[in-house]
Amino acid sequence: MYNNRSRGFTLIELLVVIAIIGILSAVVLASLNTARSKGNDAAIQSDLSTIQTQAEIFYSTGNTYTGVCADTQVERARAAADAANGTTEAAFCSATATTYAATAQLVADNTKYWCIDSTGNAKSITGTAAGITVCP
Repeated sequence: MYNNRSRGFTLIELLVVIAIIGILSAVVLASLNTARSKGNDAAIQSDLSTIQTQAEIFYSTGNTYTGVCADTQVERARAAADAANGTTEAAFCSATATTYAATAQLVADNTKYWCIDSTGNAKSITGTAAGITVCP
């Protein structure tokens, strides 16, 4: 009676396997988004470290930070930080003759900014970041 039955998977078995694969891929994609956000934050921190180094080079040539934010290397690093966080207005640089600070919005927690300044600080801050010359 069942001699003609072909071997293979039933429709129910195939649907169960497809559902399991779908659930596993959703878990993996959620983990990848977290890793991507942390990677973007690391890129932002690296770009601001570049600004910190360039600002010290700028200061050593003229003994003032005035104009450091207009320096081409600093502007490129600021633009790279904006590109890393996916915005065009979330990285700021401000300077006086004796101090400077640069901040960029982080991706993993968009209420926080990474801040570097002329005192050597490099840390995460909350709140407004525009116009500061020392990391709070």
